[in-house]
Amino acid sequence: MNPPYKITTEILEMVASISEKIGQINAKYLDKPSPKLRKENRIKTIHSSLSIEGNTLSEDQITSLIENKRIVGPEKDVNEVLNAIRVYDQLHAFNHESANSFLRAHRELMKGLIPDNGKYRKKGVGIMAGGKVAHKAPPAENVPTLMKELFSYLKTSKELTLIKSCVFHYEMEFIHPFSDGNGRMGRLWQTLILIQKYPVFEFIPFENIIHKTQNNYYLALSKSDKTGNSTPFIEYMLNVINDSLYNMLDFRSRIMSAEDRLTYFSEICEDEFSRKEYMDIFNDISSATASRDLKRGVELGIFEKEGDKAKTIYRLKK
Repeated sequence: MNPPYKITTEILEMVASISEKIGQINAKYLDKPSPKLRKENRIKTIHSSLSIEGNTLSEDQITSLIENKRIVGPEKDVNEVLNAIRVYDQLHAFNHESANSFLRAHRELMKGLIPDNGKYRKKGVGIMAGGKVAHKAPPAENVPTLMKELFSYLKTSKELTLIKSCVFHYEMEFIHPFSDGNGRMGRLWQTLILIQKYPVFEFIPFENIIHKTQNNYYLALSKSDKTGNSTPFIEYMLNVINDSLYNMLDFRSRIMSAEDRLTYFSEICEDEFSRKEYMDIFNDISSATASRDLKRGVELGIFEKEGDKAKTIYRLKK
């Protein structure tokens, strides 16, 4: 039996808008971001997802931890970040349709933070808001069965991946399968579901917008609880995803200098290339601009040039 939800006009509009933006991203270089941009977005993802849970470390501190530098901060917060770094670094090692993989991810994410990491909770739990119980999760003895059914939906449903990822996120939060770490697992697993169909989501920090609209995030969860279906949460999350993709495209639309283009290209090029291949990445510049860029790159010692005219080949200097 599939979890309850309705496909509204807003959901259809958001799916169309998201699909259009993914197409634009795939048509440009943003489907393969530079190592620098990947790193920046990974830092934003980890910072935002953990900040929602009360982690106090800044993006600069998280950057230092990624670079294996020592920082001063609460031990628990540092451990949360180190765990998240390890998990996000091995995203492709997890199977989004596997409950065992799901438990393994929780074990790694919550290592050293709770005694029952990687195991479903054994006790009842209520989610508090303003001193009141906002949501009473299903009894602990029901959790294994409910999660098995949820993963069955994930495997067998023919629903669009965009919608399915939102449904899983909400239903997992409703079941609240763990004693702690449910929020960060919901956001992690939605990312994992999305990147199976749309690899670009590995580099889209939609958690950043959830963090900025945190009240609306919890409001959408609450509305779905009250209505008995995930429709309000699907609408909220699709808006978040749409806004995240817009921000990615907005980054691309900024006016870039020759130095900006050369720096970016030097991070993603694979040693040898032609002017045409350079223009395939920056498809909004003229051939004359591309030639000027590459000449400048040679002058700066970024590339070396071999051949002449149509047979010119450029190589990245080691």
